[in-house]
Amino acid sequence: MTTERKLLKIYTTLLREYGQRNWWPAETSFEVILGAILTQNVSWKNVETAIHNLKEVNLLDPEKLYRCEIDTIAPLIKSSRYYNQKAKKIKNFMDFFYSDYHGSLEKMSLEDHSLLRTKLLKIKGLGEETVDSILLYSCNKPVFVVDAYTKRIFSRFGLIEETATYGETQHFFIKNLPQDIVLFNDFHAQIVHLGNTICKTQPQCNQCPIRIIDGKLKCRYPLENHS
Repeated sequence: MTTERKLLKIYTTLLREYGQRNWWPAETSFEVILGAILTQNVSWKNVETAIHNLKEVNLLDPEKLYRCEIDTIAPLIKSSRYYNQKAKKIKNFMDFFYSDYHGSLEKMSLEDHSLLRTKLLKIKGLGEETVDSILLYSCNKPVFVVDAYTKRIFSRFGLIEETATYGETQHFFIKNLPQDIVLFNDFHAQIVHLGNTICKTQPQCNQCPIRIIDGKLKCRYPLENHS
């Protein structure tokens, strides 16, 4: 079984088990960007509270948020933890967004995705996972998002090394999957769901829908170690 076949088999099994995840949950592409920044080191429930607070005072409007001071933003996103730092990150992004694209998400999305990724990574406070989430979920670029769940699950299958870097893990998926934005989107969402509910640090292996697939593809995590 080729690596591509293995990955697609894992994906289709998760899709059959959980259905389309319909991720990222947001009303607008701009809201996706804010969510990607706010979700660093915090649960999505806390992010939803912060997004709701911004919406209540009409700060999901890009121009109004751009004109806001950090001291105005910070208290509204307090639920997201490290809110002072995140308010600065939001402000840094907004300054970039208006200086380079005049506040137009359409113009930003038309940028070559490699060049746009390079630009976004230069914004203070935005790391690779945040940037790639913006590229995939907001700008519809063919970028595979990697997180801790991705590394955990696929190292347990022996498909990547536990010590693989973000770039090495991302390259593995992009190299071995069709360049399909819809696939990249939902596959990542399926991985997040599995990692959050079953394939934890102490996994619930007996409940895992992909522990053994067709008697051939098997997770290498010792079953006797599960709690």
